[in-house]
Amino acid sequence: MKEVLAVIRMNKINQTKAALSKAGFPSVTAVKVVGRGRQAVDFQLAKAINENPQDSSDLLPLLAQGHRLIPKRMLSLVVPDDNVPQVVDALIQANQTSNPGDGKIFVLPVDDSVRVSSGETGAVAIDEMTG
Repeated sequence: MKEVLAVIRMNKINQTKAALSKAGFPSVTAVKVVGRGRQAVDFQLAKAINENPQDSSDLLPLLAQGHRLIPKRMLSLVVPDDNVPQVVDALIQANQTSNPGDGKIFVLPVDDSVRVSSGETGAVAIDEMTG
């Protein structure tokens, strides 16, 4: 099993949930987070705002505040190893704008899982069709 963590733009959450559900992965945990990437604010930011006005709500505050932390969503899904490529692909398709700030995806090992309601463990505990 693997945990797929994705940090995405706030305005992409509904599109991402729909893409994951369509790909067969409706179970997701989402939390609001703040953070920043490696890129310092510069003139490319103004260019990105001009080219993609729909993303300006995420980018405009950066122009005035330098290295401020940006609101994002962090999603977590635990899936069988074989399903990781489909989850990653759905995340990329829903979030890629080819601009800085699109997000990051991390894939981590999971030793075990337990369904609290039934005590089932392992892959059965994350199976959407049981429980």
